[in-house]
Amino acid sequence: MRSPLLRSLAPLAVGLMALSPLRGGDRVTGRAFATRSEVAAQHGMACTSQALVTQIALDILKQGGSAVDAAIAADAALGLMEPTGSGMGGDLYAIVWDAKAKKLHGLNGSGRSPKSLTLDHFKKLGLKHIPAQGPLPVSVPGCVDGWFELHKKFGKLPMAQVLAPAIKYAKEGFPVSELIAYYWDRSVPVLGKYPGFLETFTVDGKRGPVSGEVFRNPRLARTLELLARDGRDAFYKGEIARKIDAYMEANGGFLSYEDLAAHHSDWVEPVSVNYRGYDVWELPPNGQGIAALQMLNILEGYDFSKIPFGSPQHVHLFAEAKKLAFEDRAKFYADAAFMKVPLSWLLSKDYAAQRRALIGDRASRRLEAGHPPLKEGDTVYLTTADGEGNMVSLIQSNYRGMGSGMTPGDLGFCLQDRGELFNLEEGNANTYAPGKRPFHTIIPGFITKDGRPFLSYGVMGGEFQPMGHVQIVMNLIDFAMNAQEAGDAPRMSHDGSPEPTGEKGKLPGTIQLESGFPYETVRELMNRGHGVGWMFGGYGGYQAIRWDPTQKVYFGASESRKDGQAAGY
Repeated sequence: MRSPLLRSLAPLAVGLMALSPLRGGDRVTGRAFATRSEVAAQHGMACTSQALVTQIALDILKQGGSAVDAAIAADAALGLMEPTGSGMGGDLYAIVWDAKAKKLHGLNGSGRSPKSLTLDHFKKLGLKHIPAQGPLPVSVPGCVDGWFELHKKFGKLPMAQVLAPAIKYAKEGFPVSELIAYYWDRSVPVLGKYPGFLETFTVDGKRGPVSGEVFRNPRLARTLELLARDGRDAFYKGEIARKIDAYMEANGGFLSYEDLAAHHSDWVEPVSVNYRGYDVWELPPNGQGIAALQMLNILEGYDFSKIPFGSPQHVHLFAEAKKLAFEDRAKFYADAAFMKVPLSWLLSKDYAAQRRALIGDRASRRLEAGHPPLKEGDTVYLTTADGEGNMVSLIQSNYRGMGSGMTPGDLGFCLQDRGELFNLEEGNANTYAPGKRPFHTIIPGFITKDGRPFLSYGVMGGEFQPMGHVQIVMNLIDFAMNAQEAGDAPRMSHDGSPEPTGEKGKLPGTIQLESGFPYETVRELMNRGHGVGWMFGGYGGYQAIRWDPTQKVYFGASESRKDGQAAGY
């Protein structure tokens, strides 16, 4: 029989449990919120958002492949096993640490808009924004060219050997993992109306596979075999290009054989800012990576050794820095071939100090982008590392999960809808134009210290990605977390900023907090004028590999928000 005291405390305990999320088992080391330890290995490491794919990457490394070979093999398999966020119909970006040259290389593998589609066509249709599905948002898929560019520069194994695991799984099938099955099920009712989608991505012409169900994609297997045999030109100038052209013409599309034949990736110089002695690297626009760098520049002016993680001041300063960076993001970030992006000014410490001065104790309600000097003109992320010290940070996406719904012929993949991110108002940096790269959300990240690699990392998740990058950097550097803890820590997001598409923001917006932030923080943020809420599944998905130069060991991390795995040997 319970004592009167225990009976009287029972309702209170129930109330506290309602306020505090139930957690898993108690760990005897590390932070309370960590789901597991970092994975440590000496000879190679792979961290992806699907466990079977991580094993594929490790197998390639064990066969003598480079980190790039492993990354390509993993990405090809993710297009099969996680089509809810990736595939050959999408785009790709990568940052590669070249151990021999001791430098970083950046690859922009994003595609451009169709040459035959004009801004006037959208005006004639009376559109204010490019639709999310169908033929209009489709741009050139850059993924495959990205694979072959990376392989040409850093590959060791033949491409047929690199693609072999994805081909085998596409033919023989694989059991679909839980979270991927969830998103697959949500996509089918939306995209099933487009020709080819149901035939390619459903079990019986009606539904997606459930968790644990074995799924096969023989169409994709044939396409991958063609690439393994004939190379990248099969996709951009050969049989695959002709099938895409015929499909788009038959279904009211604009992407053509000529658009595909003209495509090329670009090697670009990564850009960085120094954050408390660490150099944080991103790729320049058309992506949004420099928003993370702008936020870090602003936040560097505060002493977080005196501001605890999860405190009202931590969340407030983060949200205000995000608002300032995203004003610039909406105004300046675009294809550099069409507009001179004032990078050096945006990333300068002086400009950061000017922006920081706009932050007060309360939520800001009206902000504008900066004014440059007149002289200045769903997604998958993976990371791999090999025994020679090379590391790859790679991100790839169809945008909006499975993409546009346009699923050409018998090729086994869906075309992306990245063109939705263009602005249809004239005179903006990101205004639609033929042959132009759209503003991009997907961004790989990298950190070096004293000229040596420290962390290859990324956080998938649309516009959340710069916010995710900043939180990882702060968790590691300001709050002394390890690579696994940095990803497992509860996250925050913020909406209300203007979009590069032309959609207007509404400040102060809302701060969304994951489970794990104390109610005292929520209450104080509301007292400061912030809206506070929750978000369902919008906090990204993180993978990382940290290099320890003293012990000469890789530490891998993959978080529990996705179906991923970190593994090494």
